[in-house]
Amino acid sequence: MTKVTWEAWLTLVVVALTIATLVTERISPTFAVLGAVVVLLVTGVIEPEQAFSGFSNEAPITVAALYVLAAGVERTGALERVASTLLREDKKGGSGGIGSMARVLGPTAVSSAFLNNTTIVAMVAPAVLTWARRTGRSPSPYLLPLSFAAILGGVVTLIGTSTNLVVSGLLSEAGEEPLGLFEIGRAGLPVALAGLALLLFLGPRLLPVRRAPSEEYREDARQFTVEMVVSANSPLAHNTVAEGGLRSLEGVFLIEIERDGRRIAPVPPTEVLAGGDRLIFAGNVSRIVDLQRIPGLSSAEERHYTKLDAGAQRQFFEAVVAEGSSLAGSTLKDTGFRGRYGGAVVAVHRAGERVPGKLGEVRLRPGDVLLVLGESGFRRRWRHEPDFLLIASLDGGAPPRREKAPIVGVVLLAVLVLAATGLMSILDLSLLAAVAIVALGVLTPNQARNAVDLNVIVLIAASFGLGAALQESGLAESLASGLVSIFDPFGDLGLLLGVLLATIILTEMITNNAAAVLMFPIAFATATQAGLEPRGFAIAVAIGASASFLSPIGYQTNTMVYGMGGYRFMDFPRVGFPLTIVVIVLAAIFIPLSWPLS
Repeated sequence: MTKVTWEAWLTLVVVALTIATLVTERISPTFAVLGAVVVLLVTGVIEPEQAFSGFSNEAPITVAALYVLAAGVERTGALERVASTLLREDKKGGSGGIGSMARVLGPTAVSSAFLNNTTIVAMVAPAVLTWARRTGRSPSPYLLPLSFAAILGGVVTLIGTSTNLVVSGLLSEAGEEPLGLFEIGRAGLPVALAGLALLLFLGPRLLPVRRAPSEEYREDARQFTVEMVVSANSPLAHNTVAEGGLRSLEGVFLIEIERDGRRIAPVPPTEVLAGGDRLIFAGNVSRIVDLQRIPGLSSAEERHYTKLDAGAQRQFFEAVVAEGSSLAGSTLKDTGFRGRYGGAVVAVHRAGERVPGKLGEVRLRPGDVLLVLGESGFRRRWRHEPDFLLIASLDGGAPPRREKAPIVGVVLLAVLVLAATGLMSILDLSLLAAVAIVALGVLTPNQARNAVDLNVIVLIAASFGLGAALQESGLAESLASGLVSIFDPFGDLGLLLGVLLATIILTEMITNNAAAVLMFPIAFATATQAGLEPRGFAIAVAIGASASFLSPIGYQTNTMVYGMGGYRFMDFPRVGFPLTIVVIVLAAIFIPLSWPLS
């Protein structure tokens, strides 16, 4: 037993205080970890090059570049289109039970294997929420399994989650080979497949249906009128209104179809849709905004969208026509609204009646509320002008730039192919992809910069300094000795399970990246003391740090869906506990098979 030095005791106190701070969430995780590193630096436990080694490590740089790539996918609505297509009702109007769940969870897990899983949930969850609102369903049976599926997909490849990149970076720092793109999948793929099967067949039985805040809908809400067009290659074309799911929309109603100069009203559910049909909807403003994201439907005013500044940040506004406004008594076409105001009118609300005819031909009245898609400066420029009584910004993103989706698809495919063949490193590929996304006009430089979560990047980089302190002070070696003494009677597999369990417990209390950085030096020292190969122990840390299924606070994706689905705290362990058992059992089987411990 090695003597415990004062540096080790100090590091233990700092680490304990850091964990307590992370658990209580009194200050941000980034500041807590960075503060701990600064304390250890000024007290002489670590040197400056050790404290800030993470800022030159490839892991945080790679994560930052992948944030930009993921933002490009989000900006073009590529995954949103897939999610909406998968969630579309079948010809009989049903949701399919396990079938619809499989159509959501399977692609989510696959996507999460190649894009950051937090970003995947951020893109897919709103699509699930929108679908649930349109069809009058509760989103709670889908959102929690969606988060868990994204976590499971993240353990299949190196780039599935930032935690894998952190562990790979730590392996490199320790003088070992970094992880290959699909290396973690030797154990992660069986874990993911078994976990998805459990979610599909056991999840619906264990998870109660909750009412989400987004399901609140007032029948007396203001009714906007909007005109949409069925595109020529739309999946809605040649389907009836009912088959296309347009009959069962929640909070929005199809009131008229215009086809070749002929008007169809009221619209029967058996009416077959055709490319070029102009559909007139009436509904709540938030549901009207949702319509902009249905694949195969586009606003009749979309030709004006592309004429707005492509590089500007766009959003929705409500603008009220003022008494005496030059707009009153005129049509949008007559006033040249887009050229004059720099915005496109998507829908119109008129108190007491529905607005008839094409929006561009409607004569506006004082008090009419216009739903305008404009640049972020629209309100600032026009709020004091006499044409508008009031301009208010709305929550909800602008329609995606689908014309750029093929560019993002090519870039993403190139990254995956080149990474899989080993022709270029993940770092080089991710940086080139980020540059391409900006250079090809998918994102502006400002949008790319805003896509990077600097808190996460700094947290990852600072965590390397904390891991260095554990090693330099001898604390990792001391903790490893304790772990060996406890689990050594159970053999090599017992030691591996000890590391895995400790990592799972820690990641439920603090962030997954911080858990990985704290456990890695302990796991490495445990393997070294026992005379075992450390690589399998590193994989156990990577999988354990991602296996956060027991609480809504251990992993970002869980926290994201917690409020969206109206869940209670105990909903997570109700489904997460059996899932955690599956992870432990399969990791204990496949890690030793793929990376022999001795």
